Amino acid sequence: MASAIVYTEFGSPDVLHLMEVPDPVAVRGEVVVRIEAAGANPIDAKLRSGKRPSPPITEPRPVGFDGAGVVEVLGEGVEGLAVGDRVAIRDAVGTYASALAVEAEKLVRLPDAVTAAEGAAIGIPAGTAYQALRSLDVQAGDVLLVHGGSGSVGQAAVQFAVAGGATVIATASPARHDQLRELGAIPVAYGDGLLERVRDAAPAPVTVTLDCAGTDEAIQTSLALVADRDRIATIVRGPDAADFGIRAFSGGSPVPLTAQELEWRAEALQKTVDLLAAGDFTIELGPQLPLAEAARAHELMESGAASGKITLLP
Repeated sequence: MASAIVYTEFGSPDVLHLMEVPDPVAVRGEVVVRIEAAGANPIDAKLRSGKRPSPPITEPRPVGFDGAGVVEVLGEGVEGLAVGDRVAIRDAVGTYASALAVEAEKLVRLPDAVTAAEGAAIGIPAGTAYQALRSLDVQAGDVLLVHGGSGSVGQAAVQFAVAGGATVIATASPARHDQLRELGAIPVAYGDGLLERVRDAAPAPVTVTLDCAGTDEAIQTSLALVADRDRIATIVRGPDAADFGIRAFSGGSPVPLTAQELEWRAEALQKTVDLLAAGDFTIELGPQLPLAEAARAHELMESGAASGKITLLP
């Protein structure tokens, strides 16, 4: 038997529990992956709590979309992978588990230089950041403001944008400023007076903004700085983004991602793995907890008590 974290009702982290589940079976186009690390993402907690709408629970519901592990079984028709390959997983369902059947197209090989924890930290954060920057058409010469630059998505956005030749200003608490400087951003503290501080720090007018924080301050600052609202986007305030006339990429938005945007999110996994292997991308890893402590992982995420990507280790 395999084991997995599930919940049978919406609620606090305490609704998460570890249970035995049947060993996964790979149907055509799938592989069975022995999970070595699962990435904990805010969307996991939002779905578990009911803050993000989802269908009624009729059976134990698995948790997690990102992970990394080792291929154990190849389903019929799978090519390009072999038993024993280390892989990163994106957009799966139920990565908080000891083993999982995953569509082969949602996997990329992990080189030895990339750890399982790093591989598990890529899918949603890097995919979201990469797609958002592509959708906003961030180019060399742009001045990008990233609200919440020290979070997982924010750090990925900073690195992708800097690599593409943009100037990046990123908001964060002062304790995180040195880290943002190392990633190539100009750090600015959030809070009262943010608009003036951004204007003082920017070497040229801000041309595009990405909100990874979701605060009213972030939205209002973006609106004051960028006249073209098509170049202002949020990944948090999806439900009311249209009220401000700005774009939203998921984050509870009623507007689904386009086929192109979904393709960009998928594309990001391989690109990020390649950059990590080359030493050109950094993932800040946070606490690594046993799978059975998934509730603790969600508590840490929701309280903001931990820095870096939290991963669960079966």
